[in-house]
Amino acid sequence: MGRRLRIAAAVAIVVWFFVPELHGAIPLWLPFLALAALELNFLVAGLRERGSGRGSRGRGAQETDVEELGGEAWREPIIVEVGGRDVWLSSDLELEPPWEPPPRRPRLWPRLEGLAVLAVVGAVLFWVVPERGWRGLSGAERAQTEARLSSEAARIAGHPTRVRCDAKGEAVGVVQHADGLAEIGGTNAFLTPEICFRLHRLAFEDDEGSFSQTARAIAVLAHEAWHLHGERDEGVTNCKAFQSGVALGQRLGLSEETAARMMRQQLADNATYARSAPEYLVPRGCRI
Repeated sequence: MGRRLRIAAAVAIVVWFFVPELHGAIPLWLPFLALAALELNFLVAGLRERGSGRGSRGRGAQETDVEELGGEAWREPIIVEVGGRDVWLSSDLELEPPWEPPPRRPRLWPRLEGLAVLAVVGAVLFWVVPERGWRGLSGAERAQTEARLSSEAARIAGHPTRVRCDAKGEAVGVVQHADGLAEIGGTNAFLTPEICFRLHRLAFEDDEGSFSQTARAIAVLAHEAWHLHGERDEGVTNCKAFQSGVALGQRLGLSEETAARMMRQQLADNATYARSAPEYLVPRGCRI
């Protein structure tokens, strides 16, 4: 069973690398953490089994048992192992002690086998397989992407802008709970590496990727561009972002129909997202 679980976990990690839709939904560290926890459990179980002795045999024979078995000779019977089971014999019998080979110590290697597999899989995926994501792009590709996003933001803002992909997480990201940030009426905007990479794949590699992730990336870029334009109200900014996102998506490589469907999805999901941040709820009558 343990070997099957190891194989299943390793297959899950490999599948993650070849199914782009899983990249945004499941972070890479999660299946590795699950595999490591599984191997740690096997290792601890093996160490406990290695150091444990045989358990107690339970209660001794009762008076009724002695009488039924044939008398006091059964009070302290001889216990022998036959076929892996304990057999009680009368103490009147004279038995030659059977030869038993010395007990074999449980080998630790089978328990370490999974950890070795984990180390090999990790080495292959992290060092042999090229890194995917924003950090996997060359410096020239990152600069090209930022220039393209800055140009698109400037078309919405109405003046020159500079969009930067915040790989260090200093302005946007998990800590800041934001995919983007922009100066109201200014020139600077920041996007997370995930948003930038999704837009890079769309604009330069003709990869539409996950429908919802691409829609979100376009909406975020358009949203920050409208802040650069001077719009402060988050709800109004969202509405304008969804509306202008159709043309933005087309310029980045989508068909008009696909871009419109993506922005309609963003508009439909807005009420759900706005439950935790009401200021982002679009005004009544917002249409695409």
